[in-house]
Amino acid sequence: MKRFFKSKWFKIPFFTLTFAFAAIGFFLTVSYAAIQFGWTKEGGIVDSNNRYFQEMQDKYNQDFKVDSATMVQKRYEAMERIIVLNEYYPKNAEYILSVLQNGTDSYEVIRMLDAVDLQLKDNKTYQKALSKIKFNSKRVKEISASSAFEWMNIAEWKTFKEAVAKDKKLIDSVAKQTGVEGRLIVSCLVGEQIRLFNSSREAYKKWIGPLKVLSVESQFSFGVTGIKEHTAKNIEHHLKDPSSIYYLGSQYEGLLDFQGQDTATINKERIDRLTDFHNHYYSYMYAALFLKQVKVQWEKAGYPIDKRPEILATLFNVGYPQSKPKSNPRVGGSTIKIHETPYSFGAIAYQFYYSGELFELFPFEKKKFDWNERV
Repeated sequence: MKRFFKSKWFKIPFFTLTFAFAAIGFFLTVSYAAIQFGWTKEGGIVDSNNRYFQEMQDKYNQDFKVDSATMVQKRYEAMERIIVLNEYYPKNAEYILSVLQNGTDSYEVIRMLDAVDLQLKDNKTYQKALSKIKFNSKRVKEISASSAFEWMNIAEWKTFKEAVAKDKKLIDSVAKQTGVEGRLIVSCLVGEQIRLFNSSREAYKKWIGPLKVLSVESQFSFGVTGIKEHTAKNIEHHLKDPSSIYYLGSQYEGLLDFQGQDTATINKERIDRLTDFHNHYYSYMYAALFLKQVKVQWEKAGYPIDKRPEILATLFNVGYPQSKPKSNPRVGGSTIKIHETPYSFGAIAYQFYYSGELFELFPFEKKKFDWNERV
């Protein structure tokens, strides 16, 4: 046995294992000591852009606690910056644009752009292009939450919007039956109503303002759209007369039929239907049919005006005698004073039509006339 312990077959494996365990023990001991005394900790760094990150945090905690008008400006700023970025790094621009189009808060979109700007802070050409946008935005001293169309900033306009919203179903019904775009009908309604929506008028103080209702005229013009009696009679006549230049077709002939037979009864029924305080259906129907009749007249003469709401509204205001088809029609009509500022009837209708106001209730159709016809 002694011979075995002294032999190389025992000594070599024994001492190898002994040294191995000793090495492992030493390594573990040193590792433990290194951990205890912090020898293994790497020296941390402070990012060179740390100050930037803090400034961004302060910026977004303050700048975005603003009104909706400023938020809209931020969205436009984001679009401009995306356009610049697209010239250098279209891939990044595409990513950010998709986020913006997805309806994400402008806060996040601008921060995405700021992250790119930081990465490209040494790109002189990019920074130069970017600085032009930032310079221009600083030149805007005041951001207005009001409309660019001054007459839409008056208190009476808010009242009108609430009042016309109540008639949406009636206007939609007339639009469907006549093929005249609802927004076009409302454009004529605006011109007629806004001159009556004057806070100094007794009628406005008594019921228009408090009740949020439309004004129904009942003297020289009738209804909420201000249809004159002789104009109403002409509209009715042209519906029935196939030889008229205003004739719309047999499918429209019965839209204004009366229950009575004799002239006196019909005249009373006409005024009653136009001056009904509770139902403005016929006010909108007469207005829509007039617009369509003059549209057909001009179309037959070779001067289409179906894409000219300002001309159609002007003709609605001045009537059949002034509807003379020509290549250069003029916008105008009655002068309407809104808080002492004069506007023409046609201009009022045009500004409303393209303002975006009430768009959620009366959007653009693909055509202003007959968009709902089956092909």
